[in-house]
Amino acid sequence: MANPKENTTKRNEKKDVNGNVVVNEFKEELLSVDRVTRVTAWWRQLRFRAVMLVWNGKWKIWLWTWKSWEVVTAIAKAVNAAKKNMVEVPINDGSVPYNLTVKYKSAIVKLHQASKWTWIIAWWATRKVLDVAWYSDVLAKRFWSTNLINNARATLKALTSFKK
Repeated sequence: MANPKENTTKRNEKKDVNGNVVVNEFKEELLSVDRVTRVTAWWRQLRFRAVMLVWNGKWKIWLWTWKSWEVVTAIAKAVNAAKKNMVEVPINDGSVPYNLTVKYKSAIVKLHQASKWTWIIAWWATRKVLDVAWYSDVLAKRFWSTNLINNARATLKALTSFKK
């Protein structure tokens, strides 16, 4: 990746019904959509949980989850909630500023600096978070948890805890 600020419009372009190019201010990435069932005394209530990552192109990112009876509504509400709670993440030449280990609930994530052209070597949730935040050269390792949401939040906690 050359300069992340140059390519923000290409990553955020979408086409409307007429074929016109519409540039979205935010980049939205869907991490997962899950069916969630709550059993009550009389029936089972089926809902959908959407986990969304939102990035504004100016080094601010956040992850949010939302449940709803419909998938589209869950995604829209998660995006709106994430836009309100965005935090800034530092980037140092495509990599993290320094090595860091962070714990969030049962998930432990270690982020390490990497040399140029190493790319992102990480587990799926951590890779998505780092990719959306425009990091290009990072080594990451997760411990103790395979939970998608906890690992993504641990990665976000690590990215936001770097000192500027």
